[in-house]
Amino acid sequence: MFLIHLTCTSCGLHHDWKHLQNLCTACQRPLAATYDLEKIRRALTPEHLTSRREKSLWRFREVLPLPPSTEPVSLGEGGTPLLRAGRFGNKRGIENLWIKDESQNPTQTFKARGMSVAVSMAKYLGATKLAVPSAGNAGGALAAYAARAGLEAHIFMPRDTPRANIIECRELGAHVTLIDGLITDCGAEIARRKQAESWFEMSTLKEPYRLEGKKTLGYELAEQLDWQLPDAILYPTGGGTGLIGMWKAFDEMETLGWIGPKRPRMFSVQASGCAPIVHAFENGETFASEFPKAQTVASGLRVPKAIGDFLMLKILRESHGGAVTVDDEQMIRMARELGSTEGLFVSPEGGACFAALTSLIQAKQIASHELVVIFNTGSGVKYLDCYDEATS
Repeated sequence: MFLIHLTCTSCGLHHDWKHLQNLCTACQRPLAATYDLEKIRRALTPEHLTSRREKSLWRFREVLPLPPSTEPVSLGEGGTPLLRAGRFGNKRGIENLWIKDESQNPTQTFKARGMSVAVSMAKYLGATKLAVPSAGNAGGALAAYAARAGLEAHIFMPRDTPRANIIECRELGAHVTLIDGLITDCGAEIARRKQAESWFEMSTLKEPYRLEGKKTLGYELAEQLDWQLPDAILYPTGGGTGLIGMWKAFDEMETLGWIGPKRPRMFSVQASGCAPIVHAFENGETFASEFPKAQTVASGLRVPKAIGDFLMLKILRESHGGAVTVDDEQMIRMARELGSTEGLFVSPEGGACFAALTSLIQAKQIASHELVVIFNTGSGVKYLDCYDEATS
């Protein structure tokens, strides 16, 4: 095992990874896993990965935190396809457009990646009861992986969460509590009760290992592109773990000698009804203010305040990328067009990225010859009410 310690992403304080951890004890900012990358470089090469039969994210075991003698809590997550979107791209003059389709994960969303690693580590470190606030998909993933691990799952969701997500969590054996409010209100309720209830909190970036699962998006993408990175990545952003995780993966891979210093321009895509990162980016701010009266049909984007806001904003600026808003009508319309041209029934969050692509092309922030990757983070099947309402 190559994990050394946990490092605060803000003040740099080191923490012992052998204990259950949430935020930095000094500044209450997110923690990230730090590895001995020089030892990993000697132990693992891209050629080793090619020979491995395992196609899940656990094929990158050396850059993940779980001790090698411990069986991961897995449902076969990761290993999702990178699909060419030629017909959709050609209509917009983009020659090299690709979709990383995360809907093919267990529980049909990218949340499976983070929860597999986080639940594996929580169980290894002695947690027995796990709690998460969720707009839907993180709750479904926690319910599935907690059940797989034999642990209790306590999920707090806004009352207007898509019905499919609520049913999924309950049928997977989780204790589901519906809250009148937003995901931030759900998080506040967990914070109020977790000590008395002996829950370990699994909120986005409030424990360090969901980030490690999400960073495998970056490792897979580089491998699928023969260890070259795209010119631009469009990513739907709520809590932002995937965006932050990929950037961490790129830095690790450069140290490992697998890629060079080139980085993609990273674009955060948010709903116009909940766009704290876009507003902070446009205003040159380091942190994002809480977005008032957040509302969008893309429940994964309805995060009015993200604890990792400062990390996302730093990445967008370092990469010379940007932040784009899309309204609900645009994201549904683009999702439908993608379905009819490419055969993929994507989530509204995925549809938002395809709508944002059109805006970025028109603004000349993406050129026709560039290699562009869009992340579809989940299946449209989990949003049937939203698509049905748009039809009527």
